[in-house]
Amino acid sequence: MKILVVNCGSSSIKYKLYEMDDQSVLAAGGIEKIGLEGAFLKTKINGETKIIPFACPTHTEGIKMMFDTLLHPEYGAIKSIDEIKGAGHRIVAGGRFTESRLVDPEMLEEWIGYMDLAPLHNPAHLKGYQAVKELLPELPQVFVFDTAFHQTMPAKAYMYAVPYEYYKENAIRRYGAHGTSHRFVTDRVCEFLGVNKEDQKIITCHIGNGASISAVNGGKCVDTTMGLTPLEGLMMGTRSGDVDASVVLKIMKEDNLTPDQMNDLLNKKSGLLGISGVSSDMREIGEAVKAGNEQAALALEMYSYRIKKYIGAYAAAMGGVDTIVFTAGVGEHQWDIRQNSTEGLEFLGIKLDDAKNKANFGEEEIISTPDSRVKVVVVPTDEELMIASDTLALVTK
Repeated sequence: MKILVVNCGSSSIKYKLYEMDDQSVLAAGGIEKIGLEGAFLKTKINGETKIIPFACPTHTEGIKMMFDTLLHPEYGAIKSIDEIKGAGHRIVAGGRFTESRLVDPEMLEEWIGYMDLAPLHNPAHLKGYQAVKELLPELPQVFVFDTAFHQTMPAKAYMYAVPYEYYKENAIRRYGAHGTSHRFVTDRVCEFLGVNKEDQKIITCHIGNGASISAVNGGKCVDTTMGLTPLEGLMMGTRSGDVDASVVLKIMKEDNLTPDQMNDLLNKKSGLLGISGVSSDMREIGEAVKAGNEQAALALEMYSYRIKKYIGAYAAAMGGVDTIVFTAGVGEHQWDIRQNSTEGLEFLGIKLDDAKNKANFGEEEIISTPDSRVKVVVVPTDEELMIASDTLALVTK
């Protein structure tokens, strides 16, 4: 059975078509610059990259081009649109939803009320859903929420210490993000190690341009670093992560910034970019460090230090840790970040194998020493496969 996975951004669409009988990827691509000059679709055909320019004023034209490409007689993957049995959408913020859901009018109406929880992402997800609905009104569609995995957090972890009425009346609480990835690597690392997740205390580190860490006890998330929005927690590529609220107020007053301008500063101009003054890209920051840039070096030190702090905090919160997982772009490919984030945690029973760690570039592998009480594992994430699996389960239910 063929399942389509769609991930819409404000000016982009990423997609993958899966044959779920063997979980193989039949086609994958992306559309960039929606609503802008120079829009194009990029896909791989027989191992070669093909770029197709086209006019794309809205997501509807982008989704149509996606389907046209999938059906193309020369480089398509299917002969009939009826071969696709469901479309699964990545949804950054799902509010109270605790699991993936087949979209129906009642569910959609409630979810639209959570738009403000991810103002950069959720409106784009809605556009993607509506575009597919317009072109294929009978195709079942599923929303897979990044926040759902974190809905098992207890109140002591998800509440903010602000007046309680803000929780009751405005749903102000911590929701987390990257839950689809945290769920995938939790399941996968237990399968890889041959252990029962119900018996495990696992810290999952999704470290990329956006980054978060989750504490998973017995297969359930008990805490995570991101909060009401994806801004809280770790220092990230362009996001500040944890910051004293008084800093926000002081900057707004001194620079006379509006809330929207302050939001832009914290989300798009802070983090690695803001501290280094160079880039949010790890490779460029690394080159700057080699050239003697002290701000770039400080940025990397801060980045790893915050990861280490949360690993320690979550080990304390769970009363120990059995496994630490590194995943996502940086977690899978940056040996130095993995090293610096775990260095000094030997008192927790964490010992990295330096040779394995330095040699690992995104391979599924244990990178701790045989005598390490805590296993440290690199597990490549596959959020799209998780979305496809949830979609398959719901459309065949």
